[in-house]
Amino acid sequence: MQDAVKATVATAVGMPMIFDATQTLAQNRTEPFSNTQALKFSQIALPYAFNALEPAIDTTTMEIHYGKHHTAYIKNVNEAIEAEKIAFASEKDFFANASKLSAKARNNGGGAWNHNFFWQIMKPNGGGVPTGKVGDAITATFGSFEAFKEKFAQAGATRFGSGWAWLVNDGGKLKIGSSANQDNPLMDNSELKGTPLLALDVWEHAYYIKYQNRRADYITAWWNVVNWDEVAKRLA
Repeated sequence: MQDAVKATVATAVGMPMIFDATQTLAQNRTEPFSNTQALKFSQIALPYAFNALEPAIDTTTMEIHYGKHHTAYIKNVNEAIEAEKIAFASEKDFFANASKLSAKARNNGGGAWNHNFFWQIMKPNGGGVPTGKVGDAITATFGSFEAFKEKFAQAGATRFGSGWAWLVNDGGKLKIGSSANQDNPLMDNSELKGTPLLALDVWEHAYYIKYQNRRADYITAWWNVVNWDEVAKRLA
């Protein structure tokens, strides 16, 4: 799994998705279909060992989540891009036109991007109370870190079915919300919009092996592996 294909890191919106730009498109182009493939999603190398997030996230879950689920999203979105001749040059344009894409392209593109982001905003021995600009922004917006945690946890716990909880920067204002399935706040048809700063995967495959139906317990444990340094980079 660690031998994932490496590609150029996207600079658009400061996000971690990796792609190969094989064709330079006009800057204002919005048509999703062409005879030339312009974008290819790649799976980042996991930044830590599969067992590094124990006990919050168990080894078996990480192996399956990264090695099976995430790998499948990468494979499926690239198949869709090729078959449907989708020619957006960046993931930013891809998601900005998500409403024009097929369900396969949109869902798997979201799954590919969301997980690349998710792995990076976690780390071994993470958690704690963020300081500096992140801590200040959270306190200014939500009143306190504890109030922020409560609201974010509620967004994850009350997302019906599968989805994600998000903290985003929307024009300098922090917002909390959730999205269904593999949608994300970069998509043009997302109710919650903004630059993602923090994300929590609340699909059952992210926690069911260890926590079964106890999603709230998973969320509580997850705070211990949050990588606030990465959140700060995205807030810059």
